[in-house]
Amino acid sequence: MILSVQDLSKTYLQGATAIEALSKVDFELKTGETLAVVGPSGSGKTTLLSLLAGLESATKGSVFIKGKNIFSLSEKVLSLFRSQHIGIIFQQFHLMPHLTALENISLPLEIQGDLQAQQKALEALESVQLSHRKNHLPQELSGGECQRVAIARAIVVKPDLLLADEPSGNLDIDTGNRIMDLVFNLVHQNKMTLILVTHNQELAKNCHQQIVLRGGKIQ
Repeated sequence: MILSVQDLSKTYLQGATAIEALSKVDFELKTGETLAVVGPSGSGKTTLLSLLAGLESATKGSVFIKGKNIFSLSEKVLSLFRSQHIGIIFQQFHLMPHLTALENISLPLEIQGDLQAQQKALEALESVQLSHRKNHLPQELSGGECQRVAIARAIVVKPDLLLADEPSGNLDIDTGNRIMDLVFNLVHQNKMTLILVTHNQELAKNCHQQIVLRGGKIQ
């Protein structure tokens, strides 16, 4: 089992009011499985991804990735674990504007001290058919190209778990479909486990499983 989510809950405080963003979420995924998380805006989908990535702490519950409860790890150990095992694709790309496409992709590896960072980054760029744009800055790329760079950055460490938050949400339909075909192909080729947050029911059907979140709870 690559991922086990147990009794996961998250409550935020807004002044004196407690807002329950997630409540008692449970599910498991095996290596290579894909899961779509669907539901209306404000249902807790992005909060769930943030918790799975260890970017936020849970109010209650556990997230086991490769047998490790990520909430029991120190911040330093968790940061290293995340960089080695978890890839994240954001809707907004989050590329470093002063770095080229190749430099954006190699950055996670360079932080780890990987001496083959440049070569691995180039291979990842080739896997998203964008090696001819390796020396371009984000502002010189189209939205679809920026998202392909972001995908290459997420997979360059060959993560066990890939988290994707509406990765085609800012793109036109044709470009978005090509981006998602690319994501699913890379997931299959690299035997990664994928959790995809999406409003698109057609994309959700491409995943092995689906869960629907409403009001922070699985329906």
